[in-house]
Amino acid sequence: MEITGRITKDAVVHKVSGDKQVVNFSIAVNDSYKPKGSSEYKEIVTYIDCSYWLNVKTAQWLRKGALVQLFGRIGLNVYSASDGKALGSLTFHINNLKILVFAKKTETAQNTATPKAQQSASQDPDDLPF
Repeated sequence: MEITGRITKDAVVHKVSGDKQVVNFSIAVNDSYKPKGSSEYKEIVTYIDCSYWLNVKTAQWLRKGALVQLFGRIGLNVYSASDGKALGSLTFHINNLKILVFAKKTETAQNTATPKAQQSASQDPDDLPF
């Protein structure tokens, strides 16, 4: 199965047991349709929890806003709530992933780089080390 969507928040690495680790994140898949008899499109967003077991180093690239193409299978988690009501959730278990568009740099990272650039530009040209 293949799905494509945008990551909704930065990926998190969880230690499961022993030396096993998993990368968890969620994506938003956007879709639209035109209801019968209507002239306007209706937007639908589906949120899907994802888990990736193969390489935890990829978590550094799985940031909010990145567009990813995921290959894998759907898993169902069923459990009972404290009131006895049966609940469930879907998780997409990833076999392979492609990052189609990397996330933009955060505003704080851009702001911390800007003062340094302004500071070096404002130095006296005669005070340069070369």
